Amino acid sequence: MRKNSTKNMRVNGEVLRELSNIIRGDIKDPRINPMTSVVAVEVAPDLKTCKAFISVLGDEQSRKDTIEGLRSAEGYIRRELARNINLRNTPQIRFILDQSIEYGVNMSKMIDAVTNKDGDEA
Repeated sequence: MRKNSTKNMRVNGEVLRELSNIIRGDIKDPRINPMTSVVAVEVAPDLKTCKAFISVLGDEQSRKDTIEGLRSAEGYIRRELARNINLRNTPQIRFILDQSIEYGVNMSKMIDAVTNKDGDEA
């Protein structure tokens, strides 16, 4: 299976949806921020590994605690994923903090500040 094949993209979408549901509804770890979302998932073509890009709305300590909580619950998450998705192999999940949403919000604020500043001068 190639990296961008239709089957791989379908598996990525399915894993993303199930991972989101598991994190949102099943995990009771108090370290995990309630404003945690799964931005993207990349499952390897051999279905052995998976990179899950996680976005957390909050401060730096909250992000660190959320990733730590997700890593400690990895076995449970993987077991639930195997139960909900029928795959030959259940991938080993690696959680990666994704800060692209926060970066976009900060850039938008900077653009608005410059736009308002130019509007005030005119």
